[in-house]
Amino acid sequence: MKIALAQINYHIGNFGYNQDAIINTIVRARQDKADLVVFSEMSVCGYPPQDLLDYREFILQCENAVRDIAQHCKGIAAIVGGPRINPAQKGKRLLNSAFFLLEGEVAFIQDKTLLPTYDIFDEYRYFEPNDRFEILNYQGRKIALTVCEDLWDEQPSESEFSKNQLYTVSPMQKLSEHNPDVIINISASPFSYSKVWGKKNIFIQKAKAYHVPVIYVNPVGAQTELIFEGGSMAVHPNGVIHRELKWFEEDYGIVDLKHLAEPPENAQTHDQTGLIPKIHDALILGLQDFFAKLKFDKAVLGLSGGIDSSVALAIAAKALGSDNIRVLLMPGEYSSEGSVSDSEKLARKLGVHYDTVPIRDVLTAFTQTLEPLFKQTKEDVTEENLQARIRGTLLMAVSNKFGNILLNTSNKSESAVGYATLYGDMSGALSVLGDVYKTDVYRLAEYINHEEEIIPRSVIEKAPSAELAPGQKDSDSLPRYEVLDKILFQYIELQKSTAEIVEEGFDEHTVKRIVSMVNTSEYKRYQAPPVLRISSKAFGGGRRMPLVAKY
Repeated sequence: MKIALAQINYHIGNFGYNQDAIINTIVRARQDKADLVVFSEMSVCGYPPQDLLDYREFILQCENAVRDIAQHCKGIAAIVGGPRINPAQKGKRLLNSAFFLLEGEVAFIQDKTLLPTYDIFDEYRYFEPNDRFEILNYQGRKIALTVCEDLWDEQPSESEFSKNQLYTVSPMQKLSEHNPDVIINISASPFSYSKVWGKKNIFIQKAKAYHVPVIYVNPVGAQTELIFEGGSMAVHPNGVIHRELKWFEEDYGIVDLKHLAEPPENAQTHDQTGLIPKIHDALILGLQDFFAKLKFDKAVLGLSGGIDSSVALAIAAKALGSDNIRVLLMPGEYSSEGSVSDSEKLARKLGVHYDTVPIRDVLTAFTQTLEPLFKQTKEDVTEENLQARIRGTLLMAVSNKFGNILLNTSNKSESAVGYATLYGDMSGALSVLGDVYKTDVYRLAEYINHEEEIIPRSVIEKAPSAELAPGQKDSDSLPRYEVLDKILFQYIELQKSTAEIVEEGFDEHTVKRIVSMVNTSEYKRYQAPPVLRISSKAFGGGRRMPLVAKY
């Protein structure tokens, strides 16, 4: 049996686009003499559809798409994913389903059992868990058809799924009782740099555990903050990856089950890069899809001569094209000459349009206007924030006037500790680096420069500073980023307590101070733009913290 793996960039709710992409791939697979073509989870509507699932019209469009696609499955079978109405008279209204299409009909349905309710996932909000485990028979082969986490989890008591006490059954244990010839898993699993190998190892271990080939199909593309890397694969029963599709690109490939039953000889894999290149490519894909799927063309950002805005600009220029980027240089009283010259050098190198708009006169007008209110008070962070808010206002004016979408350039380290100004440098429609720690921003800069110098060396080497006060350095207010980022990773990603982090060897006073800064800055992040997610715990929908809690 020849099975085609279809790794497609879907668009949530764009039924015509998704349907055409699926049907065109079915036609291609039939021409290539494939017997079955496999698409990813929720492929007919895109993942995650979230509260669109509450609209009856949306569900009807999903059902119509499945029926229309089935009409093209003659002489070939296909597996697509989508929601369906729960036929039972109890439980949630919908099921998350994999549809096996053959000879114009829906010939088999497998519903999802393990509904994730952690981090950015909230599937139990919409779907009823499956309790029926049957095997799919096709061309003399027994196929265990699974949806995403149903393959991943064998021991609910030890998994993330058990946190909500919803599951007491392992789908694979149930399906394995039928002695399947192949496991097919349709997924929608977003990229996380910290789970790259762990995710791949799931499929390797399952193939070895059941001594059966595993075929995994994942989408590619971004849906606002979520980025799907693709990386679909076929794994030999001994755990060797037989075929792996491209990362961060649409791709298509055919595997033959008879070859998957033999010892692999020439494995085809595309995962040859390190983590920083993967983060770089993920951010580019995230930007491209955000603009393309919203039909935006042009972007604007503030270029300060610092590392964050420089890296954000380099990524944006590669994602959107230099002709579609506009930057503002907005020097203030404390901006160094080098910051201005570095910004100009980078803008010229990338070929982006730039304008220099000094903010000194605007700041003077603000301070004079506020002088009657502020008299007999000392200058403090208020005056610093005024500068950031002036810059934000100027950027939004350009955005409104010329239709350029404002990109936010703040990094994760600064956002975590509140080292950012509401309605100032926190402005933007999308945060490019909001899930990238400062130390990784520097690594991204080095990677961007690995073939030729794009970002000026002086930008990378100078001490980081917001340049809002005389001689200001980030280190005046924060620990060194090498220390800060390690503490933040322990607290945010690993969710360790203050005491546990101190046990790792960090200074107790520093840890308590940093944890306090993270907790008291939650109200700021609540108002921040969506963040391109590249970690296992990004700010935004996957980290829902109460604003007024006492920690």
